[in-house]
Amino acid sequence: MGWFWGSSSPSGDDDKAKDPLRNLDPSLREFLKKESPVKYDSSNPPATSQPQRPVASTPQPSERLPSKTPASSLNPSSPETQSEPKIPAQSLYQDGRYAHLWKTYQSQHDIEAANKSDQEKIDDVLEGYKYRKAEIGRAALENCALEQWEVNDCFRNGGWASRLTMCKDENRELQRCYNMQGKFLKALGYLSTFDRPPEVDEQIQMHADTLYHRMLDQEKAIEAAKAEGKPVPEFPPLLSSQTKFSSAAGAAHANLEENKFKPSDLPPKVQAAFKKRLDGLTDEEREVEERAIKAEIQAGEQVAQSLGSIYERQAEEKRLRKEQGKETIGDKISSIFGFR
Repeated sequence: MGWFWGSSSPSGDDDKAKDPLRNLDPSLREFLKKESPVKYDSSNPPATSQPQRPVASTPQPSERLPSKTPASSLNPSSPETQSEPKIPAQSLYQDGRYAHLWKTYQSQHDIEAANKSDQEKIDDVLEGYKYRKAEIGRAALENCALEQWEVNDCFRNGGWASRLTMCKDENRELQRCYNMQGKFLKALGYLSTFDRPPEVDEQIQMHADTLYHRMLDQEKAIEAAKAEGKPVPEFPPLLSSQTKFSSAAGAAHANLEENKFKPSDLPPKVQAAFKKRLDGLTDEEREVEERAIKAEIQAGEQVAQSLGSIYERQAEEKRLRKEQGKETIGDKISSIFGFR
């Protein structure tokens, strides 16, 4: 029975009376203490004057991450920051989630490259060079789309004289456009075998088309000056040694003047073939042809370096097997006949 001046029960009974879990089964009470997000302590219950605290929502994955200390955030070169695993670009969560799962990540390309044999790597180098040469032809035809349209229009809607000559003038323009566009692409580094983003290839292709039409405009200006009896105008070189393209990967092509091999260092037969390609060309065409020859030499050097690294690794592995007494039959046969 209650009294007006307060309860006559001891303080322990008062705490027990204020406990809202006092009437629950002990097993249910233990379960609630274990599973509830809000830990309730019966010995220190909340004040009755305070409003009921809402149940805390389940924290998001980003909230469960351990917060960095101010010292580690202010000092990026601290050991803790350096020991944290780097998140690759393939991860959808760049904030550090699931970083432990990405420690041993390897892309499909890396796995396939590690499992390739030496012969497959050699084939990849040669196929890459052939692919770049084929891409030059495709890009040159794409730049000569207007000339192709003129040839098709000549065959469909041209006069009888043009049809009887098989549209010779239009075909000549298309052939010259295709050849010169290919030379410009080579001179600008399109034949290079090292990896670069597609945006750089597109920039090279567009710049080659710009240079070709600039060359045509210069030829027209020279012909017009000669016809009017005026002095022939002088133009700057079409190809500059400092030509570069803006890209995150750097310059689009290497300096052709840094080639280890010069045209004069090549065998006489190769030099004769190059000189034949330069015969009968104008000054502008000769400049482009010389740069294209240097680009071909540079691409050959890149292929030779890639193949040379593979052959050197093969020789080193063969030497180690011989020192360890694990020489294979193929190693012995190659040693006898002098193969690599």
